[in-house]
Amino acid sequence: MTDMPDTTLTHHPSHDSPIGGFTDDAVGYYTPGDPIKDTKAPEGPIEDRWQTRKFEARLVNPSNRRKLNVIMVGTGLAGASAAATLGEAGYNVKSFCYQDSPRRAHSIAAQGGINAAKNYKEDGDSVHRLFYDTVKGGDYRSRESNVYRLAEVSTNIIDQCVAQGVPFAREYGGLLDNRSFGGVQVSRTFYARGQTGQQLLIGAYQALERQVAAGTVTTYTRHEMLEVIIVDGRARGIVARDMVTGEIETHLADVVVLASGGYGNVFYLSTNAMGCNVTATWRAHRKGAYMANPCYTQIHPTCIPVSGAHQSKLTLMSESLRNDGRIWVPKNKADCAKDPREIPEEDRDYYLERIYPSFGNLVPRDIASRAAKYQCDDGRGVGPEVDGVRRGVYLDFADAIERLGRDAVEEKYGNLFDMYAQITGEDPYTSPMRIYPAVHYVMGGLWVDYDLQSSIPGLFVTGEANFSDHGANRLGASALMQGLADGYFVLPHTIRDYLADGPFEKVDESHPAVVEAQESVKQRINHFLTVGGTRSVDSYHRELGNIMWEYCGMERTEDGLKKAIDLIRTLKEEFWRNVKVLGTNESLNQSLEKAGRVADFFELGELMCIDALNRRESCGGHFRAESQTEDGEAMRHDDSFAYVAAWEFAGDDEPPILHKEDLVYTAIEMKQRSYK
Repeated sequence: MTDMPDTTLTHHPSHDSPIGGFTDDAVGYYTPGDPIKDTKAPEGPIEDRWQTRKFEARLVNPSNRRKLNVIMVGTGLAGASAAATLGEAGYNVKSFCYQDSPRRAHSIAAQGGINAAKNYKEDGDSVHRLFYDTVKGGDYRSRESNVYRLAEVSTNIIDQCVAQGVPFAREYGGLLDNRSFGGVQVSRTFYARGQTGQQLLIGAYQALERQVAAGTVTTYTRHEMLEVIIVDGRARGIVARDMVTGEIETHLADVVVLASGGYGNVFYLSTNAMGCNVTATWRAHRKGAYMANPCYTQIHPTCIPVSGAHQSKLTLMSESLRNDGRIWVPKNKADCAKDPREIPEEDRDYYLERIYPSFGNLVPRDIASRAAKYQCDDGRGVGPEVDGVRRGVYLDFADAIERLGRDAVEEKYGNLFDMYAQITGEDPYTSPMRIYPAVHYVMGGLWVDYDLQSSIPGLFVTGEANFSDHGANRLGASALMQGLADGYFVLPHTIRDYLADGPFEKVDESHPAVVEAQESVKQRINHFLTVGGTRSVDSYHRELGNIMWEYCGMERTEDGLKKAIDLIRTLKEEFWRNVKVLGTNESLNQSLEKAGRVADFFELGELMCIDALNRRESCGGHFRAESQTEDGEAMRHDDSFAYVAAWEFAGDDEPPILHKEDLVYTAIEMKQRSYK
């Protein structure tokens, strides 16, 4: 890799608030705030910091743990593992999920694998290399202390899961097998065919149910958190709606943990389960928790393409397929409508292998996604036309089947091939798959310190719901790693430092802060049920998603983002006065559930565009057209934008407040990314 080039942009005369050598496109859209710092991260050599913090964190003796109450919102890998671990430690845990079972959390949908630096392949992997790959993959926009800790505890995760009986793939001799994922040149991804998330979640679920049987954890299924309760500046509980009866319930505790996942469904079409939403974290944001880097969205390159306007979600094909599948498009536009099997080898453009020879088909997701978009924009997309455009590229396994045999390919990827065939009606064993990028994961989330505590004391955030580990782009197979690292090995050590001051003074349901939270929820529900508009919630969500994809999707521009903000504000105003929600509160009412979630998506979408507008650089999944190299690669500007953007809610219709946390690297050198 080469050193960072001179990337100073010329001054734009229409702006008058420079950021370093840049102008601030978002002037007038936000209010500058005081800088912030992560005060919990220890100093000293990076390899010693986590051990130092674990030793410095105060302890809670076993008899006192029985007096302390923890609320856990979310039962995915982060939430289930944390609830199980805290319950086993002796705390009293209440676990909430909106699904009918903790096993239905969206973590179950993860397919390809989980990273860990165990170097089983003896190919040069190490904790430091996993740390380096993750920081580089995130385009040097993540905290080095958090990422090193993640790499350090990754090895423990595999041992924990094997002990739980997770059926990881094994080699002939019985050792655990590994495969590669995008952005790395080693094999460090442990997997269970194409259903790794499901198997890991079952492991966490059985640990959770063990504590339910022991009486330390109480589960509340079909319950949706609608508000966080803040008493004397501390998080002390939540207001939740029983989604079956409509009852508005108050639950109080000494500490609240959000493990509620990401907000990719702001785009309407995404690979997320349709119930995934931002409400838990957004309610906390409105109460004072900073939202960090909301514009960092991951576009996954390996999804089944959109087939028409009838779709309500997209389907992910695991990144693991890029190990053996080769990605290509026709060299000649006239061949795009042909059967791919009729296109000779010399007329195929294996563009990732051509442009990025060192990494080939295993470049990081953001680079692979943009490259696919460029091919389709150039008129070389394949598959059926949707709105007059072919949005697809081929993922071809012909070479792998010839080299390994069909049985070997089926053993590695069989369930993924079956899923593709069922959805598309095409046989991927005999004809190439068609894939195209789609919204998948978000790197942004609530700001947390090294202890995973938000800017609200007593409110901790784990997994995809926080921002801390992935920077501007997440490497494949790192989501499961972060969720289990936070739940099993990080939060249980850091939360005790806060709980050492407990038990805290009991809070009664008659407390003014509790009453205010209850009333705000009831008023919001009443508004949706009585507004009596003419448009469905889904129609507004779809229109919002179209705006976000068009102007804050794979490529962003100053003009486009400003247009998006205006469109979102106009649509939001109409939504609040013209949405139609049928039914009542006193029963199962999915229209009512969606209305609250979409209302929060409107506010989030506006903040995402403001955040993207402020960051006039390209990094990872955030690609500003104004900031790119001559050959179309992302161009960072470390002198001006090497910071975490932590946004504070300032009130309805008030511009948000931007707090910047400088990113400082002591164990790694910031360089312009290169995968060539």
